[in-house]
Amino acid sequence: MKQTYGKMAAVLSLLPIAASAQRYNVVYIMTDDHTAQMMSCYDRSHIQTPNLDRIAENGLRFTQSYVANSLSGPSRACMITGKHSHNNGFTNNEHGIFDGSQQTMPKLLQQAGYETALIGKWHLVSDPTGFDFWNIVPGQGDYYNPPFINMDGTTSTEKGYLTNIITDKAIDWLENKRDKEKPFLILVHHKAIHRDWLPEIKYLHEYEDQEFQLPDTFYDDFDGRRAAQTQEMHIAKDMDLVYDTKMYQPYEHTRLSEHYKNMVTRLDGRDQLAYSFFYDSLTVDFLNRFPDFHELQNELETQKPSQYSERARALAEFKYQRYMRDYAKVVKTLDDNVGRLLDYLENAGLTDSTLIVYTSDQGFYMGEHGWFDKRFMYQESFATPLVMQLPRTLQKEREANLHDKGDDGLIHEMVQNIDYAPTFLELAGAQVPADMDGVSLLPLLKGEHPKNWRHSLYYHYYEFPAEHSVKRHYGVFDGRYKLIHFYQDIDAWELYDLQADPHELHNIYGQPGTEKATRRMRKELKRLQLQYHDPILNDFTL
Repeated sequence: MKQTYGKMAAVLSLLPIAASAQRYNVVYIMTDDHTAQMMSCYDRSHIQTPNLDRIAENGLRFTQSYVANSLSGPSRACMITGKHSHNNGFTNNEHGIFDGSQQTMPKLLQQAGYETALIGKWHLVSDPTGFDFWNIVPGQGDYYNPPFINMDGTTSTEKGYLTNIITDKAIDWLENKRDKEKPFLILVHHKAIHRDWLPEIKYLHEYEDQEFQLPDTFYDDFDGRRAAQTQEMHIAKDMDLVYDTKMYQPYEHTRLSEHYKNMVTRLDGRDQLAYSFFYDSLTVDFLNRFPDFHELQNELETQKPSQYSERARALAEFKYQRYMRDYAKVVKTLDDNVGRLLDYLENAGLTDSTLIVYTSDQGFYMGEHGWFDKRFMYQESFATPLVMQLPRTLQKEREANLHDKGDDGLIHEMVQNIDYAPTFLELAGAQVPADMDGVSLLPLLKGEHPKNWRHSLYYHYYEFPAEHSVKRHYGVFDGRYKLIHFYQDIDAWELYDLQADPHELHNIYGQPGTEKATRRMRKELKRLQLQYHDPILNDFTL
């Protein structure tokens, strides 16, 4: 019956929507690699993000928001199609080209009478389709004086800092370029807070007096976790002194030093002088403190973290502090610009009719397990922040539903980035095609708690061998237990009880007393692989 309804729904979604139906605008703001630990409505221990917090304070905060594949391009493909990676065809950044001819959420919104726009980072190789207007950065984009690809195929260079420019372009489209008789969807996709964490010049000195607290798991040795032992995303071992911590010396060549030089020399004269003066001063101090940094770096690369000497630990923690400070600076400019966009929407009278969404393409490690980057199904990269400000009539409906219960603005049900597409379609009054893997979040936005809401999530990461050397893996998470299978050139299972082990340090797979949980989680994993038609289905037996 579900399949029959889904086929009918796919046809109905192409039909005109009744003129009297309420159709909300959608402003979807997505950053790259912004983790919940660095957003103060989730975690106040590091920095403050007052403008991002405004969305949560005036709306909703999801406490169990996750991705289907913790990697930039694949995450974007999941979001725009409402499908897992194997179903939308874009599984990894290294070899993928997104098939723009396929069904996507913006195309379906166009068919429903919406005007659609995309500004900023695309990162899916092929040109965007399904948008009335788009203006994107090539690949990862550049923070300083960035190039943009225009719809006619030409490339133009803009002066300034990328986060500011993307916001300028978004506001300009909203004010001057759209058909104001139509409802709209705009995707505002920032490069921030992606590596190499190059700050806006005016914020070079921010957070320099702040000592960020070292995570409890910073010196994790990865005992019992074979795949974690072979990754190459370790702050101490793998973070490049030039590219990542900006300790540039003309005579010091690292694997990524030329890439760093190319990024920084995009700055104009005065800004380049300010940048160089600031980081050159830090470099002089660094060389005074660590004249033996080559020997210490060798120790970091060859010893287990628990065996580092005091001096080697000092170098590892220096890298961590530089990473955290620069990351925080990039967040600060991002937060400013979210505030600018929110102010515009309010002053333009659009907030009453617009769903405002802020999220990231995945989470990120801020020193947990000693790491930066993402990719693993462990919580810090699997989870992603998600806050929404509701249109006025939808907010009133939520208040009516929760009248006797109160509303703390928190949604605790498990959601995933494949759910955004069906949510936006339902808000537009369009039917959700049956072949979408995600489910509409609209009942949750209205304050409902469906009894049949999902009780587990499926995850699949593909990009190996590649940068950071994270093994291929898939897994299932039910809110307490997480089962992961690493495969391809490895056959390793991991099971975690996050209630007893929230930092995922102790792999209990195969240990006495875990048989019942293991059987249940393997069965659930198989069920989800069957539900989502993952070709990896026959990789293991129950």
